[in-house]
Amino acid sequence: MTSGPDHRSRPAPVVVALGGNAISPQRRDDDDIPNQFKQTRRTATVLAELLASGAPVLITHGNGPQIGEAVRRGELASDEVYEIPLGVLVADLAGGMGYMIAQCVNNALRQMGSDRIVSTLVTNVVVDADDPHFQEPTKPIGSFYTAERARIMMSRGWKMVEIPNRGFRRVVPSPAPLEILEIELIRRLMAAGEGLIVAGGGGVPVVREPDGSLEGREAVIDKDLTAGLIARRVGAEVLFLVTNVTQVAIDFEKPTERRLERTTTDEVERWLDEGQFPPGSMGPKIEAAIEFLRASGPAARVIISDVEHMAEALDGRAGTTIRA
Repeated sequence: MTSGPDHRSRPAPVVVALGGNAISPQRRDDDDIPNQFKQTRRTATVLAELLASGAPVLITHGNGPQIGEAVRRGELASDEVYEIPLGVLVADLAGGMGYMIAQCVNNALRQMGSDRIVSTLVTNVVVDADDPHFQEPTKPIGSFYTAERARIMMSRGWKMVEIPNRGFRRVVPSPAPLEILEIELIRRLMAAGEGLIVAGGGGVPVVREPDGSLEGREAVIDKDLTAGLIARRVGAEVLFLVTNVTQVAIDFEKPTERRLERTTTDEVERWLDEGQFPPGSMGPKIEAAIEFLRASGPAARVIISDVEHMAEALDGRAGTTIRA
C-alpha cells in the first residue's frame, strides 16, 4: 500500500493582511481606481516575490476607504435605485478588489518568470448573532454629514454619531469573527500549491440560524482579527499585518514616543491594557497578534510594517516583530 504525498518539508503558510494604504493612495483626492491599481502594483511586487519562492501564501485585505465610497454612492442614488445591504457590499468589494490585487500580483509573477497564479475567493465569516456589537455599533464608515442630513439618514435606519468639529458619521456593528466557512476549501487549495486572496474586507458576515442555515448581517468585520483567525486555522508561521506606519510605537506622536523593533505578547498586552493602542487603529492588530501567537508554535511571529518596508520586514531588518 502506498501512502499519500509527504508534505512534511513544505514551508508553513504565510498570511499577509493588507491595510488600506497598500491599496489606496494616502491623499483622498487621488483615491480613484487608476491610482488604486498604481498603488497595488507596488505592493504586488513583494507579494509576487514571496509567492515565487514557493511559500504557501494567503492574502487578505481591508476595504475601509472603498466601503465608505460604496455606501456614499448608494446614499446619493437612493432616490433612483434600491439600497444594497452592507454584507452584499462587502462581498462586491471582495470580488472587485480581489480582482485588482490578483491581476497586479499575477502580472508581477509573469515578469519574474513564475507560472504561479493567485485567485480570489469571496469568503463567509460566521459571527455570533448575539455579539454585543450588534446592539451597540461603534465602527465608523463613510463620509461626514451635516446634522440635517444625518437626521434624514437616521430616519432611514442608520445609526449616526457626532464627531466633534467634523460632523456626523455612520457607525455599524463590527462583531468578532468566529469561523471561516470555507476554511477546508482554503486548506485544500493551499495544499495544492494555490495562492489565494481570501476574506476581503474581513469577510462577509453571516450568522447561523437555529436550523443551521446562514443569513447575512449588516456589519463589517475587522480584517486583522479575521486574518489572525485564518492564520491560526491554517497553521501559519508568519502573520504579516501591513499598515501605514513603519513600526509599532508606544507613546505615539508624543515626545516620549518609542518605536518597537522586537517585542513579545506579554509586553504588547500590557501596553494594550494601558491604552497605548487605540481601538480604531493599532488595537485590533495587537489583539490579532496576541491571539495568533498564543495559539501557535514557538516559531510563529507577527510582523507589522508599512508597504515600503515589506521586503525588509520579512527578513527582520525593518518593521516590528512580535513573538510569544
